[in-house]
Amino acid sequence: MGFRKIDLPLARFGRHAKRSYGFCVKFASVAILGLCFVFVWYMFSPSASSVTYQRSTFGEYAEPVSARGQLRKSKSSVVPIKNEPDLNLGKGEKKVVNGSLGVDRVDGTKDHKKEEKGVKIVKEEKQADDNGSEVSESDSENAKENEVDEESEEGENIVDGDSAGAEVDSDQADESDELNAKRRIKRKFKGPLFDPKAEYLWKLCSTRSKHNYIPCIDIEVASKRIQSYRHHERSCPKNPLMCLVPLPHEGYQTPISWPKSREKIWYSNVAHPKLAQFVKTQNWVVESGEYLTFPQNQSELTGGIAHYLESIEETVPDIEWGKNIRTILDIGCKDSSFGSFLFDKNVFTLTLGLKDDLVDLAQVSLERGFPAIVSPFGTRRLPFPSGTFDTIHCGECQIHWQSNGGKLLIEMNRILRPAGYLILSSKHDSIEDDEAMSKLTASIGWNILAHKTDDVSDIGVRIYQKPESNEIYALRRKKVPPMCKENENPDAAWYVPIHSCLHPIPSAIEERGTEWPEEWPKRLHTFPDWMNNRDKLVSDTEHWKATVEKSYLTGMGINWSTIRNVMDMHAIYGSFAAALLEQKVWVMNVVPVYAADTLPIIFERGLVGIYHDWCESFGTYPRSYDLLHADHLFSRVKNRCKKAVTIVVEMDRILRPGGWAIIRDKEPILKSLEEIFKSLHWEIRLTFVQNQEGILCVQKTMWRP
Repeated sequence: MGFRKIDLPLARFGRHAKRSYGFCVKFASVAILGLCFVFVWYMFSPSASSVTYQRSTFGEYAEPVSARGQLRKSKSSVVPIKNEPDLNLGKGEKKVVNGSLGVDRVDGTKDHKKEEKGVKIVKEEKQADDNGSEVSESDSENAKENEVDEESEEGENIVDGDSAGAEVDSDQADESDELNAKRRIKRKFKGPLFDPKAEYLWKLCSTRSKHNYIPCIDIEVASKRIQSYRHHERSCPKNPLMCLVPLPHEGYQTPISWPKSREKIWYSNVAHPKLAQFVKTQNWVVESGEYLTFPQNQSELTGGIAHYLESIEETVPDIEWGKNIRTILDIGCKDSSFGSFLFDKNVFTLTLGLKDDLVDLAQVSLERGFPAIVSPFGTRRLPFPSGTFDTIHCGECQIHWQSNGGKLLIEMNRILRPAGYLILSSKHDSIEDDEAMSKLTASIGWNILAHKTDDVSDIGVRIYQKPESNEIYALRRKKVPPMCKENENPDAAWYVPIHSCLHPIPSAIEERGTEWPEEWPKRLHTFPDWMNNRDKLVSDTEHWKATVEKSYLTGMGINWSTIRNVMDMHAIYGSFAAALLEQKVWVMNVVPVYAADTLPIIFERGLVGIYHDWCESFGTYPRSYDLLHADHLFSRVKNRCKKAVTIVVEMDRILRPGGWAIIRDKEPILKSLEEIFKSLHWEIRLTFVQNQEGILCVQKTMWRP
């Protein structure tokens, strides 16, 4: 019995292809296969909207009138003064002092029991009560904001980079996998902002850095291969931080108030083995029992810091500290006496603490009450917009500017204001370094105004000035580095690599950077032509001035003599910082990367700020700030973070024990936040609600699990 031969269609097709008309069959088969491939690709590939790309601008949105617009005429919209506890609240209004924001009670008892250590707190609210992440504002202006946010959802919480299609330099092809991972669109997590049934059982973080842990900078786990304690670039943990940073083992004491903190601080608050070794070799900081003391006018420089700064001003008369020069970036934080002396001249000096294995004095600077951030500075742009700092100073910071094609100096060129100054000082200048630096600065069109060695301090000082027009770029013989492409955004700075190109200097009057700002303090209230929303700026400034004077300074029980380091976690125009100008405080204005890019306006007013994504940890040491201000921060998050509660954990990390937090937001969000703060054993000092909007004032305690 023989087997029957099966005549498959594919075999028959092959035999037909061998005949005289086989060419047509082959051509038809190729076409059919191609169409099939296109069909399969279309059906199973991601949609065009899901392609990972980098946006060049921040999505704009309008701010709510209730928080940033014109002043409310209702007296009840202002937080009541402490001396007037019996306030006639209208229907729908609630106010509790040192109590709970929860359900109204006739007997006036608190709506919570004091939690014991290690006890879980279970949220019993309905899920509908915590829908603040998608709640629309009560006024038309905020409704417009929500529309803008919805239109730009796909691109607003992604890495701030160059515009789509912009080519990256060839030498950036070897970027780390970690950077490539950051260049993806972050999905929005659906559901309520806070899980109403969540249980919070806190524990201490167990990391190598212990009580000084900075999550996105410090390496968490020790390894034989990894000897360093810090990442070379910002790299956050895969899982959001849900533990509490412990207090120093030597004991933590309430920081010494300003201005006494300029002269001495508690040693135990900043204790570090490498710091102890460093102090023994310095004369500007002295260990004195329980304190670190700072002798007046003492610095690493022979002759004192006063002589050093006066000689700079004499060499370049246009450098008028506190008038023409208001905002300075001090790189390295080697000697905090630089910012200390300039503070008396109304100069805002922001110190950039370079995180490496050498001793980092940024924590000492913050403990003394001076502005500082901690950030790596290697291959990525710093989190600042372009053309903002009046002056950049680098004293003995040991940065090799000429290495890697001069990219670090190109980054200084980006953030320095046109006609701004770069001041470098060093005791050990080599001929080779001088020649390389001269060649590099000439290639980017910088003019050297001074290069001298001071007779008293024996310090070599070089002062450079950035060009104020594009004419110098056209006169260069070699166009190296080249000019950046038109579609490259100079203000993109969040996880963006440094590009080896020069951005054109603004030339049109409607562009930012064509004119030097007014002298301080006039520039705080002077709005240039490129600011199109002047009326809104004026209204916002007046609103926050009235709110701070009538509510924050007198109605919350805050002892402002103990407040020095302040952060506005959701700054818009810097008006909150401007309202506190008469107080002895400084304010770090944080503009979220998913919000409208208003940071250039803040710098133009003579204030200082930074870009940040609150789904990640901030670049500072634990226990850095005395007061945190969050105006509608949580309702703007819109579930961008995997766990919104990690923002509260970060607030606990960067706020000092005894520090305060003022939160303005939707009532459902404040209810959830209040329960979370209770689980952290924070004191609820004041709550106030009107028309579904509210304010929550809390104070951190010394409690640790």
